[in-house]
Amino acid sequence: MSNEEILDGDDHMQIDGHDSELQRSSKVPQGFNADYLKVYYGKLFPYDDIFKWMSYGNAGKHPACDPSYFGRREFSFSLGNDTYCRYQSFNSVTEFENSIKKNCPFKIDIGPVYRLHPAKRFAYAQSGSDGFAPVERELVFDIDISDYDDVRHCCSGADVCTNCWPLMTIAIKVIDTALRDDFGFNHILWVFSGRRGVHCWVCDSRARRLNNDERASIAKYFHVYKCGESGFKKVSLAGSVLHPFLARSYTDVLRIYFEEKLLCNQSLLSSEDRYEKILELVSNKSITDELHDKWQGHRRSSNTEEDLNITRWEQLKHVLQSGKQKGLRRCVEEIVFLYTYPRLDMEVSKHMNHLLKSPFCVHPKTGRVCVPIDPAHCDEFDPTTVPTLSTLLEELNKRGDNSESSNELESTSLGQYITMFRSCFLEPLLKSCKEEMENAYNANLQQSRNSLSW
Repeated sequence: MSNEEILDGDDHMQIDGHDSELQRSSKVPQGFNADYLKVYYGKLFPYDDIFKWMSYGNAGKHPACDPSYFGRREFSFSLGNDTYCRYQSFNSVTEFENSIKKNCPFKIDIGPVYRLHPAKRFAYAQSGSDGFAPVERELVFDIDISDYDDVRHCCSGADVCTNCWPLMTIAIKVIDTALRDDFGFNHILWVFSGRRGVHCWVCDSRARRLNNDERASIAKYFHVYKCGESGFKKVSLAGSVLHPFLARSYTDVLRIYFEEKLLCNQSLLSSEDRYEKILELVSNKSITDELHDKWQGHRRSSNTEEDLNITRWEQLKHVLQSGKQKGLRRCVEEIVFLYTYPRLDMEVSKHMNHLLKSPFCVHPKTGRVCVPIDPAHCDEFDPTTVPTLSTLLEELNKRGDNSESSNELESTSLGQYITMFRSCFLEPLLKSCKEEMENAYNANLQQSRNSLSW
C-alpha cells in the first residue's frame, strides 16, 4: 500500500460493544494491544480538547472565526498493518472522532495548516493550482534521550530510567525559559513522547506563522554542538564570555544538575574508561597526565563511589580554574555543556511541513500514553509511572457500573494529565486566541468605518 493511502469507508475497525473478556476481569495483561487501543479511543481519548486546541478559537460563532481552519489541518495515521496514511483532514470534531474510532491508528501525527484542504490536494493539482502549501504550523522541538548515549551509562537506545531522565528535565528547563524570556512566547506545551524523549509545541500565533528561515534561526539559537574527530560530539562556546542565554542556562540549570545528579547517577568519574573520556576534553597534556596518574593510583581508597566522583570533579575544577594555565577555565563549562546541554533534532524545528506525534497518543512499543509535562514542575515527572493502556483498562474495569461518577476519565490516572492540559495550557491559549480575534476584528471594523467617513 502507498505511504499516502487515503482511508476508505470500510468499517473493520468499529469499536462498538466493549463487553469482551479483557473488560470483564479487572486484571489486564501488560503490553500494547489493538483491542486495548479500541477501548482507549472509545472511552478516554480527549477528542474535544485536541479539536479546541487545533482550532485556535475558530470553532466559535464570532464573525472573525474561520470555519475552514480545522479542516485545513493535516493529520496522519499509522495503522497496525504498517500503512501510513497522510493528508487526513476533518471538518468537525465528530468527523475527527469517528475516523479515529473506526481506523484505530497506532499513531496519530499532526502536520501544518494548509492554504487549501489537504484531502483535496489531488484535485487542486489537476486544476493547475499551486496553492497547496502550509500557511501555519506550531514551532516544534523534538529531543530523544538516545542522542545522549555517549554521556549516559545506565541505559542506551530507547531505554530510559530515573537516573538518565534528568537529561530531559534539563532540556525542558533550558528551552522553555529561553522561549519565554528570550523570544516572548507564552503558550508552550511539553509532551512525553511515550518512550524516550519529549516534544515541545510553541503555539503562540506569532510562532505558528514563522516561515522556514525564521524557524531555522530560532533552532540555530539553541545550537552549540559540532562534530569532532571520529564523529564524537563537541561543544563550541564562542567568544571570551558566554552568551547571556548560555551563561544563564549554565548557572541556573546545567551546572547544578551535572554536579548534584548526573555526576554520581552516571558515575562519570568512577572508572578509568569514564574519566579518560572527560580528560580528553582538556587540551593540556601535562594536566591530564597528572590527574590520570593521581586517579589511577587511588582507584578505590576509602571513599564511596559517590565521594569518588565528587572528589575527582573538584580536583579537576581546581586545576582548570586555578589560572595557572591560560585558556583552560572554559574547559569546565565545555565539559558540563557536553554532558548536559539539550540535543535537539534540528531538522524537526526548521520546516513547517514536519509532522509530530499528537499528545495523548499511545506508544506502540511501551503502551505508555504521551502525556503533557508541566514545565514548572518537570523535576517531579517520572516517565516510569506514566499511565499505560493496560493500567487504564484495569482502572476502568475496577470502576465498573457502581461508580457515581459520570465521567470515566476522572476515574483513571489519565484524568490528572487531562486536567493539567486544560488548566495550564488550553484555557490560557484559547483566552489569548479570543482576545487576538476580538482585537483584530475591532481594528478592521474601525478601519472600515474610517474609510467610509473619509
